[in-house]
Amino acid sequence: MRIIHLLVIGALIFAAAYVYRIKMESTARTERVLRLHAEIREQRDAIAVLRAEWAKLDAPLRLQGLAERHLALKPVNGTQYDSLKNLPERPPRLVKPGEPDPIGAMIDTIEAATGPDSVTGSVSRPGDRR
Repeated sequence: MRIIHLLVIGALIFAAAYVYRIKMESTARTERVLRLHAEIREQRDAIAVLRAEWAKLDAPLRLQGLAERHLALKPVNGTQYDSLKNLPERPPRLVKPGEPDPIGAMIDTIEAATGPDSVTGSVSRPGDRR
């Protein structure tokens, strides 16, 4: 009979210790959750302050005042535009119409000199396996 009593007392002590451990873990997790909520609230407050500051800096009247103070801009007048006949001449063409492209001819010469089986660079030809 005494062995059963000792086993029951041992089981009760074990159960009490287990319940106490669960309580301590839940208390620690609750404190962590509360700290995280406080951090989230602080971050949201900081975001709200930054948004208010951005709205203040981005105000159109403030920007207009800064532009007038620091930029030497003038309104556009209708007399600032010129007619098309006063445009400068088109620059001369390097290649006359109907003549072969000189850069394309250089590329063709290089390809002919290297041969069809040579591959340059890190990109392989389609169908090649590495």
